[in-house]
Amino acid sequence: MLLYMSNSASEAQSTPLHSVSVAGAVVREDGRLLAIRRADNGTWELPGGILELTEAPEDGVAREVWEETGIRVEVDELTGVYKNTTRGIVALVFRCKPSGGTERTSAESTAVDWLTPDEITERMAEVYAVRLLDALDGNGPHVRSHDGRRLTTAQ
Repeated sequence: MLLYMSNSASEAQSTPLHSVSVAGAVVREDGRLLAIRRADNGTWELPGGILELTEAPEDGVAREVWEETGIRVEVDELTGVYKNTTRGIVALVFRCKPSGGTERTSAESTAVDWLTPDEITERMAEVYAVRLLDALDGNGPHVRSHDGRRLTTAQ
């Protein structure tokens, strides 16, 4: 990883800053996908969060899914890279298989459920639903951008 450092305040301000998050598209054998209702805003999303500085992306996915849902996972493959152009967040989404644990809520989730693709589309905003649906199509990894509400580019 390369880090850009500068002594000039104007150069530092012009350097874009991004946050990297990871999320798990956890798919059960019956095709249902793991989703959470977030505690902070009540929206349905896939489990995930900010990648820690020293953490490998796959380890971060497993940690975030466990913390938010009580489900242990095996991480399979990267299925998409999604950028929120408004907030400067780059999200890496990995397809995962459940490998143990029991569904439970956490400080970050008020509900944990296994949803069908149709239920995903009904409950989630498009910018989050597409991440799970992309993980199912086998044509990834997808690269998409959005402004927080709607997709601005699609592969």
